[in-house]
Amino acid sequence: MTPRKYHHPNPDEISLPRVLAALSDPTRLEMICRLADGQEHDSLELADDLPRSTLTYHTRMLREAGMTWTRSEGRACLIQLRREDLDQLFPGVLAAVLASADSREPQE
Repeated sequence: MTPRKYHHPNPDEISLPRVLAALSDPTRLEMICRLADGQEHDSLELADDLPRSTLTYHTRMLREAGMTWTRSEGRACLIQLRREDLDQLFPGVLAAVLASADSREPQE
């Protein structure tokens, strides 16, 4: 089985409007929060109870915006946050978005 190939934009192709547009969706924002631990995650772990087609759409939007790296391993689709690229291109933006998302989580 040949691994699936994914297109990832080069850092000079990543734009702030596209990144912010990708983050404007609550599902994708939650995915980025889950990826913020710096680990690779199977795409199935990134959103609870979404149909596969919807999950694929959201992960593609994040990848095409330049926010994630995606690779296949067997039947798994492994995704990792492009934190280094994002922090270099847009210093402080990702940290601010993650902090804001954390502060909006329901209190127990």
